Amino acid sequence: MKYIKKLSLLTTLIFTSCAFGQKGIHINAVPDSWTAFNCYVVYKANTINLKKENKEDGLLWLNNTSFKNGTIELDIKGKDERGNSFVGVAFHGADDTNFDAIYFRPFNFKSIEKHSHSVQYINKPNEPWHVLRKEFPKKYENSVSPVPNPNDWFHAKIEINYPHVKVYVNESEFASLEVEQRSSRTQGKIGLWLDSDEGWFKNIVVTHIN
Repeated sequence: MKYIKKLSLLTTLIFTSCAFGQKGIHINAVPDSWTAFNCYVVYKANTINLKKENKEDGLLWLNNTSFKNGTIELDIKGKDERGNSFVGVAFHGADDTNFDAIYFRPFNFKSIEKHSHSVQYINKPNEPWHVLRKEFPKKYENSVSPVPNPNDWFHAKIEINYPHVKVYVNESEFASLEVEQRSSRTQGKIGLWLDSDEGWFKNIVVTHIN
């Protein structure tokens, strides 16, 4: 009887642990949670505002986290300024120059000519957007549906199950982008990514599945 009770308790603990491991972790918008590279950071009212320092990518890495597979969700806001709003998420980062990323070009969201360049996958440093666009046209970038207001907040959900990546916008059941990662990195750091003057991020939730 005692053995059965102990087994039942152990089973409950294992189940609870697994379930907890798959719950989303809300990431606080406070300095102690992050480490900046090549960007100025302003934390205000649970919102993170990033401003790039120079021409290199701006990154804000989440501290003490190694991410393999799971989901990264957050609200993002850029600008409707052509060629000057590139905002997104870096993942499977080895350091400040080696990482995968998904990012958005809000100024293309409603563009008739360039809407298919709205969301992009990159593998830094060897395969930035222009290399992938030249070698694999239309494969690693796409339009966004439903189309957000380019000057407003939009919600992004990035599902990663190496090497598969899916990107959903504004709670759509259909992915705006589905790609296979070009890198051999299967886990690493995650962070906010910026390659323009500034961007805003909030409501960040990370879910690890393994």
